[in-house]
Amino acid sequence: MTLLTLENVTASYGASQALFGIDLTLAEGEVVAMMGRNGMGKSTTVKAICGLLPARGRLVFDGTDLTRLPSHQIARLGIGLVPEGRRCFRDLTVEENLVVAARRGHWDLARIAALFPRLAERRGQRASTLSGGEQQMLAIGRALMTNPRLLILDEATEGLAPLIRDEIWSAIARLRQETGLSLIVIDKSLKELRRVADQATLVARGRVVWHGPMAALDTETSERHVGV
Repeated sequence: MTLLTLENVTASYGASQALFGIDLTLAEGEVVAMMGRNGMGKSTTVKAICGLLPARGRLVFDGTDLTRLPSHQIARLGIGLVPEGRRCFRDLTVEENLVVAARRGHWDLARIAALFPRLAERRGQRASTLSGGEQQMLAIGRALMTNPRLLILDEATEGLAPLIRDEIWSAIARLRQETGLSLIVIDKSLKELRRVADQATLVARGRVVWHGPMAALDTETSERHVGV
């Protein structure tokens, strides 16, 4: 069953158009990798999906038109976002960050602790005292605590130490294998994306320049549009 559909989606920052007819489909339980160089429209597409930027075109989640809904209503439909830059509540503890937006469902404090044991160890610490990698785990855990049907991870491993990156990718693999959660993963790590993604969408200058099965993405195409 198709969960998310974008057809001819456009969006602008004031007079500057950023998206020029983005198309994307995501099935229930599917993982889509969204790739491209910096500034090509990936995060703008995410903002359009989440209602953080006005968009035109067809944008439908589980039969609901998203184009006129505010972001908080879109989140309640079951779309969870792990934003670029983490954006944890710095003055709240780890546990407070996790429960602040919690909704009933599969994900609770115990399951987050099983996915990220470091968070359980630091549950009483303020988010501002965590390392960058731990804050990234916290951002993922907070999004999961909303019990979404679709989780969007925007550059979740960027700038992290290799060991922490491995932990994040292992968690993403577990989400795919054990939960059936639908995922959009924005990243440039082609090797790791090949392990978790079903489909790939490459974005350049606000347009989709390639879409297809992850296994069909060849080295020449990825180097041309992603640079890895």
